[in-house]
Amino acid sequence: MAIITLTTDLGIKDYYVSAIKGSILKILPQATIVDITHQIAPFDILQASFILKNAYKEFPEGTIHLIGINSEVNNKVKHFAIEMNQHFFVGADNGIFSLMFDSSPTKTILLGNSLPTDSPSFPAKDILVRTACYIAEKGEIDTLGKAGPLLVERKLLQPIINEKSIRGNVIFVDGYENVITNITRELFDGVSKNRKFNVFFRNSDYDVNKVSLRYNDVPEGEMLIMYGSTGYLEIAINKGRASGLLGLKPGDTIRIEFE
Repeated sequence: MAIITLTTDLGIKDYYVSAIKGSILKILPQATIVDITHQIAPFDILQASFILKNAYKEFPEGTIHLIGINSEVNNKVKHFAIEMNQHFFVGADNGIFSLMFDSSPTKTILLGNSLPTDSPSFPAKDILVRTACYIAEKGEIDTLGKAGPLLVERKLLQPIINEKSIRGNVIFVDGYENVITNITRELFDGVSKNRKFNVFFRNSDYDVNKVSLRYNDVPEGEMLIMYGSTGYLEIAINKGRASGLLGLKPGDTIRIEFE
């Protein structure tokens, strides 16, 4: 039974998501449709790439992931079917794929803009749906179009390191307002060498001298840093909302200085 996941910025207030699901079920009544999220901030491919990158690997191999983010049909936006890590992805070539993957996809098939559509502003409902259903039935993407390279590439900000410090950035704020940075465990351990450290952001320093294992390692209301399930260092407040209370948002700089 085919699994098709949906990741969009369409929200749940309007009819859009139900229209996509109805379109899938018309073609493939037996499909299993899974919502990853529809609460992406409008057109925010950085947020979408982070969520999908950390979600798709938990699905069975062969799952098809439909991505409806900034996918309007026009002369500048191309649509691709992609195979990577035994999963399939269908969406617009707007930079999201280069943000999701650490290496080049196994296959990239250009769908082109000549595919019929009755709604150029809403391609997820027909172009992407038909493509996803075709992959679900055939199990391959080679016959969907011509192989071609992705045209739009975006890069995540990389931490700046030296012997005494790491300067990273906030890349995501989750629903609990935990603040996730682009500093990995491997990078932090490689620089820290078990030295004491302080955390700096927004022109203030915070007396955090260890990496916690879990949120409740500190009393309620206190700040901590820890590695979340993504493997990135995050800043949190036990039973609190770190982003709002600390004034942190995506793109902000985080500096860790070691003694």
